[in-house]
Amino acid sequence: MIYLVEPFGGSIRRQSPHTPHVFWDDAGLTRGDGIFETVLVRGGEAKNLQKHLARFARSAAALELPEPVGEQWARVTAEAVADYCRERAQDPAKIEAKCVWTMTRGRETTGVPTAWLTVRPIPADVLAQREQGVKVVTTPRGYTVEPDVEWLGAEAKTLNYAATMAALRWARGKGADDVIYIERGTERVLEGSTSSVIMVKKGQRLRTPAPGPGILAGTTQAAVFDYATKQGWKCKEKDIALGELYGTESVWLVSSTRICARVTELNGKTLPAPDNEAEIRELITKALN
Repeated sequence: MIYLVEPFGGSIRRQSPHTPHVFWDDAGLTRGDGIFETVLVRGGEAKNLQKHLARFARSAAALELPEPVGEQWARVTAEAVADYCRERAQDPAKIEAKCVWTMTRGRETTGVPTAWLTVRPIPADVLAQREQGVKVVTTPRGYTVEPDVEWLGAEAKTLNYAATMAALRWARGKGADDVIYIERGTERVLEGSTSSVIMVKKGQRLRTPAPGPGILAGTTQAAVFDYATKQGWKCKEKDIALGELYGTESVWLVSSTRICARVTELNGKTLPAPDNEAEIRELITKALN
C-alpha cells in the first residue's frame, strides 16, 4: 500500500506499487538525503502515533526539511491502514503491519521535497525475534559523534543507512542477529542498529542510555518508560557500561515493529532467561497498546 504525500500539507493520493513514483535525481536515492519513521500497525490503527509525529518533526528540523503537517500524516496513515485492512478482507483486530513515512530533499531539478507512505507486512524474521530473542555482538560505530558538530544531524532518523546495513551483515557473518553500538575506549552502551537498549534490574528498575550524540531518542522506549512509571517501575536514562549488561536481570532491544526482543547471547556469552521474562514482555506490549 503506497500513498504519495504533498509535503506542505497538500493533497494525498494512492499510488500503484507497480508504477514508479521517485525520479532518478531524487536526493533520497542519490545521497540518502532524507528522513523516515516506522510505525507499528496493530488492531487496525497506528500505535504510538504522537511520539512518531514528534520525532518525524525533529528529524525534519535537523535536516532543514519542511515541517511535516501532523494532521496530514495522521490522516493519510489512517486512510492507508484502513485500505490495507480492507483489501485483506480480515478482521482489523487480527492484522499487524508496519507503516513507513519517508521524506527526501527531492529532485535536484525542482528542489521540491518528495514524501510518501507505505504499509507492508512485518517480515517473518522480525516476528520470530520477538519470541526467540536475538544474539548480539557489540561494535564501535567506526566514527565519533561529537556534541558540538551541529551539522551531523545525529538526532535525525535519516535514510543514510548504508553503515547500519554493513554492521548487520558483519554481525550475521559472526552468527549473530544484531549489534549493539558501544563508544570506543569507554565501552559505554549506545543503541542497537535499529533499536533502543533497555536494561532490566532487580527491584523493578529499567535503565536505558540517555539520548544524545550517537543515541537517537526511541519512541518505543519512551512509551515503555511512560507506562512502566505509572505501574510503579523506576525508570531512568543514564550511562550504561557494557559490563553491566552481563550481570543484569535481562537486556532487551525495543523498536516499533519488533516491539521487543530479549538479548539471549551477548558477544558469545549466554544471557539466561529471567524469571520475570513474561512480565517484561507484557509490560512492553501493553505500553504500545
